[in-house]
Amino acid sequence: MATPLTAARFLDALRGERVNVVEVGSWRTHNREGHGSWGPMHGVMIHHTVTSGTDNSVRICRDGYSTLPGPLCHGVIDKAGRVHLVGYGRANHAGLGDDDVLAAVIAERALPADNEANTDGNSHFYGFECINLGDGKDPWPEVQVEAIARAAAGICRAHGWGAESVIGHNEWQPGKVDPRGPIGKVGGPALTMAHLRARVAELLDDHAPTAPSKPSTPSKPPKPTPYTPPKFPAGLAPGRTKPSARSLQRALKAAGYLAKSVPEADNYGPQTQAAVARFHNAHTQYRAKGTTHDPAIGPKGWAALHRLAYGK
Repeated sequence: MATPLTAARFLDALRGERVNVVEVGSWRTHNREGHGSWGPMHGVMIHHTVTSGTDNSVRICRDGYSTLPGPLCHGVIDKAGRVHLVGYGRANHAGLGDDDVLAAVIAERALPADNEANTDGNSHFYGFECINLGDGKDPWPEVQVEAIARAAAGICRAHGWGAESVIGHNEWQPGKVDPRGPIGKVGGPALTMAHLRARVAELLDDHAPTAPSKPSTPSKPPKPTPYTPPKFPAGLAPGRTKPSARSLQRALKAAGYLAKSVPEADNYGPQTQAAVARFHNAHTQYRAKGTTHDPAIGPKGWAALHRLAYGK
């Protein structure tokens, strides 16, 4: 059972993950208190806004509508990769969803199909609305995708959760489709929650968060200096030549080279090496010369495996 982070710890969690944060007005106390519970917390939910323009989207998510009062999320992630904090506490973002999905999130296991709307998600999920028209055609800039993953990873790290605690609205409530659309450009690979969770898992595996900067509340948002992510399909974190053991094991499972019943570990054990060997036997162009397997798999092999596993 996870007690909600304080607003200060929430902010530190985002900044510690190198997220570019913009604080909007009195976001720390703007919520739906008195309209339902807030906590215990179990995960992070990702949405798209079905709007365009940063100012317009931030205003709508902060103020809401006559039929659905704001805040409609905790943070709005714009196309430049900035996270605009608009509220904290209970927010009208998740609505009713499937209790079986919530149980799977709590257990951090594969999600079942969402076929019921019987559980209050506003009580249990942090929510990020991400600016996108939601028509399946509006592209997601890579800097925005990276900001989504980093915001989710920051909260997961603060709570001690894994990437399986990050879900999409489309995985929670029947009939929802968000998030959707191509990455980078029209016709690019589709953004999926599997892709986002893989990136969150890599961030959690890869490094301890940097020290958060001192909070500030400027009268005007600072000029953005967004983090520039590696090109997708990245798979490898900056400065690394091989994936972490757990990231490799997850990709091998998703691609069918490692049994899903094999427990994940922090080392390249014999079962992982055997799975890599199976991948290399099927794709010999990625095998190091003179060897039957390569636990490090290499950047080109990892990129190929990542595409097979996640379609990226």
